[in-house]
Formats: sequence, C-alpha cells, structure tokens
Amino acid sequence: MPLIACLDIGSTFTKAALVDVSGGGLLAASSSATTSITDVMHGVQQCLDDVAARVGRNADEVRLCSSAGGGLRLAVVGYERAVSAEAGRRVALTAGGHVVHVTSGLLRPTDVQELLAARPDVVLLVGGTDGGNAEVLLANAHSLARSNLPAPVVAAGNADVRDDVVDLLRAGDVVVHAVDNVLPAIGTLDPQPARAALRGMFLEHVIGGKHLSSSRDFAALVRAATPDAVLAGVELFADGAGSVPGAGDVLVVDIGGATTDVYSVVTRDPEDASLGRDVVELQRRQRTVEGDLGMRWSAPGVVSAAVTEQLLEQGDLEGLASVAARRHHDPGLLPVDHADCAVDHQLARLALTIALRRHARPSLDRDVRVPGVDLRQVQTVIGSGGVLRHSEPKAAREILAPALSDVTGGWRMPERADLRLDRRYVLAAAGLLAHDHAEAAAGLLRTHLAEG
Repeated sequence: MPLIACLDIGSTFTKAALVDVSGGGLLAASSSATTSITDVMHGVQQCLDDVAARVGRNADEVRLCSSAGGGLRLAVVGYERAVSAEAGRRVALTAGGHVVHVTSGLLRPTDVQELLAARPDVVLLVGGTDGGNAEVLLANAHSLARSNLPAPVVAAGNADVRDDVVDLLRAGDVVVHAVDNVLPAIGTLDPQPARAALRGMFLEHVIGGKHLSSSRDFAALVRAATPDAVLAGVELFADGAGSVPGAGDVLVVDIGGATTDVYSVVTRDPEDASLGRDVVELQRRQRTVEGDLGMRWSAPGVVSAAVTEQLLEQGDLEGLASVAARRHHDPGLLPVDHADCAVDHQLARLALTIALRRHARPSLDRDVRVPGVDLRQVQTVIGSGGVLRHSEPKAAREILAPALSDVTGGWRMPERADLRLDRRYVLAAAGLLAHDHAEAAAGLLRTHLAEG
C-alpha cells in the first residue's frame, strides 16, 4: 500500500499525518515543535521518524504545507475601491495569505510609502475591466517601478495593456508575473489565474526567501501555503469525491499560533444572487486569514481586537493583556496548570468570535458594498488548531460555541449545524492529497473529523 506523509509546518508546531492513499486510511499522526530558529526540517524529520516507527516503515512520499515564518503577506493595488481593489482583496484572501495593505486609485508618493511600510511579500496589481480604463493601471505600474519595491508583483488587471504593465515593471527591476484579469467584466470575478500565481510566488519567494531551511529538499517538498491546503481540504469535505458524498455547506475555524483562519463553502440564496446588487460577485468559497489573531505570536492582537469588538470588560483587560504578552514572547509555551489552560481557552474563544465576525458580517463601508457571508444553511462547523485538539470535549465545545450563538456579531449564524473537530490533522493532509488522490482524501475527512 502506498503511504504518503502529509505535514503542516505551523509557526509553533509541525503536524504530520501518514495516509494510505489506496483506501484513505490514517495510519499514524504526530506533532513536534517547529524548529524555525534552527531549521524547520529538523521538526519535520522528528515527525517522520515518529510515524514511521508506529507503522514499521517509512513513507513512500512526503508532502509539506507551511505557514511558518509568518505566512504570506499580501498587498493589493487597484483602480477603484469598490470594484477592482475589492476584487483583488477577495482573491488575495483566498490565496493562502494575509492582506496587509489595500490601496486604490492613482498611487501618490505617500501611498507608495505606506505600501512599502506594510512590508508585503507579494503585491497584487489590478485595475480596469478588459477593454476598460487603462490609465490608472499603467500609472500605478510606473509608480511601483520607481519605488525600489523589493517584493514581486502579480499583475492581474486590464488584459489590453498587460504587456505594457510588464515592460514598465521590469524596467524598474521589479519581478513580475502577468496573468488574466481578476475582473474581466463588471460583476465577473475570475480568481483562479491570480491565485495560482500567488501560490507560485509563495513557494519561490517566501518559502525560499525566509530561509526556513538549508535543505535542498525543503522547497521541493512544500506544495502550498497551509491556508491554501486547508481550503482544498474544506472544499473536498463539502463537495465529496468519487464514491464519497459531500457534507454540504461547511464552516471551518482554524485557531493557530500566529493567525486564525476562517473557511466557508456555502450555497448562495438564488433570490439574493439574482438581484445582481454587487459589482464584484461573492464566491461560494471564502477564506479570511486574520494575522493579528493567534494563540502565541499574535496573542496581544486578540486582546486589542476584543476591546474593539466590546468583548472584554475593562477589569479583565490588564490581566489578559499581560498573559497574552507572555505568550507572544514565548511562543513555545505549553499550559502547565488549570490557570494556563483557562487563559488559552479564553484567548481561543475570543479569536474565534472575532475572526468569524470579520469573515461573515456585511461591510458597513459606504464606498464598498460587501453583503457578508450567509451561513444560516451551514450543516457542519469544524474547529481546528492545537488549542482545540488538546482540549477536553467540553472545553472544545465551549470554545466553538460562539459559532452558533454570537447574536451580537452582526452576521448570519448557522441555524442547525453539527460541531466537529479536526483532532488528527486531516484537513491540511486532505488538501495536500486532493489533486491526485481526491477520493481517498475525501474518505479520510469523512472518517476522521470527529464529532465535537
């Protein structure tokens, strides 16, 4: 039987699942501290040795996804805030990264400085429908070319001037990859070419550029950013493959050390969809990556965001801020007593609540109409992340509870949904297998996503 080891290298822990792809069986799972200070392959090898010892043989193949080193930082430069910039933002959010900056219109010197200050790993340059306005796109390409931008650019704007955009950027020694327009016509979003290019940039410039490993094998083994792999797993669980039926509409929250990621696969209401009110269509599959919400590296961000969302009483703020700062400075910290566990559970519940609100609620921005994600028909809510995997069932259900009870969040909650947990690291594993072992990966998910 062919065995494939699928590993997710997180900012804090590396997780492994050894899968028999002939039948979708999970033979062993393991985790190890991510050794990013030395070489992430050390932690990978520890997991591989562990799962091999459990089954008495080595894996035939190894596949990796990674969010170590902070993940992919994306910036979006668009033409009109309510149209191309919003389209670019949605594409970026579903490409496995964290959107750190969005700007629209003609880039002024101050706009360029703000963009550079955001330190993006990749810039997504969009603007104009095909055959539409080209002046802003060309002017922005010229501004980026003169900016000493160290990040590569994915150009996904008006196809009529694609070659001119490429020539301008390359004249400024900017690495550029041109793809089809993300918004070829008003109301039509074409995200796939830009997503594929962003994934390629992630592998080439982020995985290689952050020096996570000196091993020549590392870059070849990494197939995707972790959020990208998990989204593929979520889609497979929702849609099914081969003889394995799909689960229907699904919502997933993955609470990590550095980010909290939310994934939804929902069927749009035909009546709402037919109204045609959005200049940028809402996709059935959505993902948001919240880079300020996490259990360790981003724990202070959870506290700050909870204050903004009015989820914390003033009397609780100082104490929680102190323990969050401790987790930020010691990301390898493990809870040793009931008090530590209680803090972790509080941070996790807050991170989940805020991330869900950001993912699903309608925008209040007058300039950009975003209708929000209607989750009322979601049938399954899945929780993932170390804090949930290592919690007792009762504590895990309490952390996940806001997904079904946050009535003050301004978003449409699931009305009848089962709670499940990804205790065996199978969502990322299934995503790494989805391309060429879809039926086995779908079976893996149906079997090992445990009831909450």
